[in-house]
Amino acid sequence: MVDYHAANNQPSAGGAQSYMVQENDWDRDLLLDPAWEKQQRKTFTAWCNSHLRKAGTQIENIEEDFRDGLKLMLLLEVISGERLPKPERGKMRVHKINNVNKALDFIASKGVKLVSIGAEEIVDGNVKMTLGMIWTIILRFAIQDISCMSINTPVLSDSWKDGLAFNALIHRHRPDLIDYDSLRKDDPVTNLNNAFEVAEKHLDIPKMLDAEDIVNTARPDEKAIMTYVSSFYHAFSGAQKAETAANRICKVLAVNQENEQMMEDYEKLASDLLEWIRRTIPWLEDRTQEKTVNDMQAKQEDFRDYRCVHKPPKVQEKCQLEISFNTLQTKLRLSNRPAFMPSEGRMVSDINGAWHTLEGAEKGYEEWILSEIRRLERLEHLAEKFHQKAAIHESWTDGKEAMLKQKDYETSTLSEVKALLRKHEAFESDLAAHQDRVEQIAAIAQELNELDYYDSASVNTRCQKICDQWDLLGTLTQSRKESLERTEKQLETIDELYLEYAKRAAPFNNWMEGAMEDLQDMFIVHNIEEIQGLITAHEQFKSTLAEANKEREAIQSIQAEVQKIAQSNGIKLSGANPYTTITPSSIDSKWEKAMTMVPQRDSALQEELNKQNSNDSLRAKFATQANTVGAYIQEKMEEIGRISIEMNGTLEDQLTNLKDYQKNIMSYMPEINKLEGFHQLIQEALIFDNQYTPYTMEHLRVGWEQLLTTIARTINEVENQILTRDAKGISQEQLYEYRASFNHFDKVRGPNWGHSLIIILGLYFSELQLLTGGEGEFARIMSIVDPNNSGAVTFQAFIDFMSRETTDTDTADQVIASFKILAGDKNYITAEELRRELPPDQAEYCIARMAPYAGPDGVPGALDYMSFSTALYGESDL
Repeated sequence: MVDYHAANNQPSAGGAQSYMVQENDWDRDLLLDPAWEKQQRKTFTAWCNSHLRKAGTQIENIEEDFRDGLKLMLLLEVISGERLPKPERGKMRVHKINNVNKALDFIASKGVKLVSIGAEEIVDGNVKMTLGMIWTIILRFAIQDISCMSINTPVLSDSWKDGLAFNALIHRHRPDLIDYDSLRKDDPVTNLNNAFEVAEKHLDIPKMLDAEDIVNTARPDEKAIMTYVSSFYHAFSGAQKAETAANRICKVLAVNQENEQMMEDYEKLASDLLEWIRRTIPWLEDRTQEKTVNDMQAKQEDFRDYRCVHKPPKVQEKCQLEISFNTLQTKLRLSNRPAFMPSEGRMVSDINGAWHTLEGAEKGYEEWILSEIRRLERLEHLAEKFHQKAAIHESWTDGKEAMLKQKDYETSTLSEVKALLRKHEAFESDLAAHQDRVEQIAAIAQELNELDYYDSASVNTRCQKICDQWDLLGTLTQSRKESLERTEKQLETIDELYLEYAKRAAPFNNWMEGAMEDLQDMFIVHNIEEIQGLITAHEQFKSTLAEANKEREAIQSIQAEVQKIAQSNGIKLSGANPYTTITPSSIDSKWEKAMTMVPQRDSALQEELNKQNSNDSLRAKFATQANTVGAYIQEKMEEIGRISIEMNGTLEDQLTNLKDYQKNIMSYMPEINKLEGFHQLIQEALIFDNQYTPYTMEHLRVGWEQLLTTIARTINEVENQILTRDAKGISQEQLYEYRASFNHFDKVRGPNWGHSLIIILGLYFSELQLLTGGEGEFARIMSIVDPNNSGAVTFQAFIDFMSRETTDTDTADQVIASFKILAGDKNYITAEELRRELPPDQAEYCIARMAPYAGPDGVPGALDYMSFSTALYGESDL
C-alpha cells in the first residue's frame, strides 16, 4: 500500500503510528473483513463527498465514480487547493487510465510512495485498490496533522466504541453542544448517535459512521474511525481561525464606530455653531433707526448683553470644535484610516470664515449704534433749538401784522404822522435785526431734514408758517412805509430825542435778546478742549458787559432828558414814545434778567467742565488697565511660544504643567472683567476717543481669545502626542529623540533643508533609498508630512510619519483575509455567517454596510466583504 513516514523520511509518532502501515500490512488487508469494508466504503464515500460538495458534485459508488479519474482529480484539487493537469474528456479506457495516472502522479509528488496501487486496477473498479488509494489520500491530506489535536484516547479504545470519546472530543472544543455529564457508558448507541448528529448539525461534519456497525463489531475499523476523527480536527481548526478573524474584525469595526461617532459629534457641533452665527448676523446687520437716544441706548445694552453673556460660550464651542477635529484626524491617522472630510460648508476654515464675518458684523453694529446715538443727540439738540428760536420769533411777530395794517396816520396830526414814520423806521430796523433769526430757523429746519429727523413734517410746517408770515410782514412793512412817506410832507416836527431813543434802544434791545438766547443756548461737548473754548467765549462776552451797561445808561439818559425838557418847558407828554414800544422799564427788566443768566451760564459751564474732567479720569483709568492687560497678553503669548518649544519631562508632566499654566492664565480673568467695567463706564459716558492708550477693548478681547486658544491648542498637541505614543507603542525616550531631531531640522531650515530632513530620517531607517533616493524620495516623504504643500512640517506630522514607518498597523488585506476565513474560503459571506461569528452589534453593522456580492459564484443574500474592507481604509467608497 503506502509507507507515509518512510516517504517523508520521518519516524511515525503518537496515535497515528498504527495507521502508517507497511506494504505487508496492505497485503494482509486484502483479506479485509466485510464489516470493515462496509465501514470504510461508507466512511470514505462520506469523506470524499464532504470535499466534493465544495465543487458542486458528489459520488454514489466509490469504486465506480472514480474509474474515469475525473472526480478523483477534482477531489485532489479541492483538498490540496492546487491545480492538476487538464484531464482528458474521452470515454476510452486509455483516457481513463491517463486521468488516474495524473492523480497518482500528483499524490506521489507530495512525497507519498505508492505501493501496489496502479491505474488499471482503479479503472477496473477494484474495491481494495480504490479504498487503499483513498486511504492514502486521507493519510496525506487529512490525518498528517492529527498529532496536533488534543486527543489522548487510542483509536482502538472502548471509549470510541461506547461513544464517550466522540462526545468528549466535541465537548472539549464546544461545551455548549454536549451535556457530557448526562451520558451513560452503558448506552453506546445513544452516545454515538448524539455525537454524530451534533457533529453533522452544528459542525458541518457529515455522518461517516453508523452507531450500530460500531457497537455490533468486535473491533471497529480503525481507518474509518481515524478518517472521521480527522474531520473534527479540521472543523475545530477552522473554528479557531474564525475566532481569530472575528476578533480582528471586531477590533477594526470598534475603531471605525468610535471614529464615526466623533464625526457625527463634530458635524452636529459645527451645524449648531453655524446656525447660531447664521441667526446672529442678521440681527447685527439690522440698521433699523430709532427715534430717541433712549431707544438706541436700549439697543446698545442688548448688544453689551450679547457680548458678555451669549458670545463667550460660543467662543468655547468654536475652540472645542477645533480640538475635536484635530483629535479625530489624529485617531484616523493612527488607525490607518483616511482623513475626515466634513460636510460641505462645515470645514474648520468655513467656521473660521463665518466667525470672521460675525466679528465684522459686530464691529459694524457697534459703530452704527454709536454713530446713531451721536446723530440722535444732534437731532434732539437741533429740534429743541429750532422750537426755542421759533417760539421767540413767534412771540415777537405776535401783533405785528395787525400793527402794520393800521391806518392811524389818516387822523393824526403832522407831528403824530412824523412820529408814526419814525416809529415805522424803528420797526424796519427791528425787522432787519430779526432777519438773521429767521434764517437760522430755516437753516436748522433744513439740517433736521438732511439728518432724517423723525418729526420733520411738523418742523417743516412750522418753518413754512414762519417764512410765509415773514414774507407777509415784509410786504406790509413796505406798504405802510409808502403810506407814511406820502403824508410826510404834511409833517414838520419830530421829536429828535424820541427818535434817537428809539434808534438806540432797538438794537440794544435786540442785542440783549440775542445775549439771552446765547446764555440759554444748549451745548454738547466731548472733551476738555471744547468746554474750555465755550468758557473762553463766555468770558469774552462778560468782558463786553461794562460797555453794554454804558450804552443802557446812555439810552436811559435820553429818556431822562425828554422828561427834563418837558418839565422845564412845561410840555405835557401825551404818553409813550411814539417811535418805539421799547420802554426804559423793559430795557431794565431784560438787563436784570440777562445779568441773572450770566452766573447760571457760569455754573452750567463749570458743571460741564467737571463732567469732562471726570470723563478724562475715566479715560486714564481705562488706559492704565488696558496698557497693563495688553502688556500681559503680549508677554504670555511670547511665553507660551517658548514653552511649547522648551518643554521637558514626560508628556504627562508636560500636560499637567500646561493645564496648571492654563489655570494660572484664567486667574487673570478678574483683570479682564475689571477692564470691561471701565469700558462700560466709558460707553455710558459717551466717550468716543482716548489719547492715553493705543489699545481698544475690541483689540484686547481678540488678543485674550487668541491667548486662550493658543494654550488650548498646545494642550491638545501634547494630548495627541500621548495618544500617538500609546497607540503606536512609542517610548518616552523615542519621543524625546524625535523632538530633538525635529528641533534640529527646524533650526537648519534653509536652501538644503530637504536634504537635512532626509539625513535625519536616515538616522532611524536603514533603507538605502532614504539616503540615496534624491528628489523622488524627498517628494514622497514631503507628500506625507506636508500634504498641503505649505512649506512647513508640524511636529505631529513628523511623529505620525515616524510611527507609521516603524510600527505595524492593520491593513485592508489583513481584514479581507480574516473575512475569507469566516466565509470558509468563499469570495462572499452571508448574513447568517456574520451573525454566527461576530457579536450582534458588529454583525448588524457589517450587514447594513456591505454591498451585495455580484460575482458569478454568489448565492442569494451574498455580501461583498472585499469592497467593505477596502472602504474601511479609504481605498474605495462604501
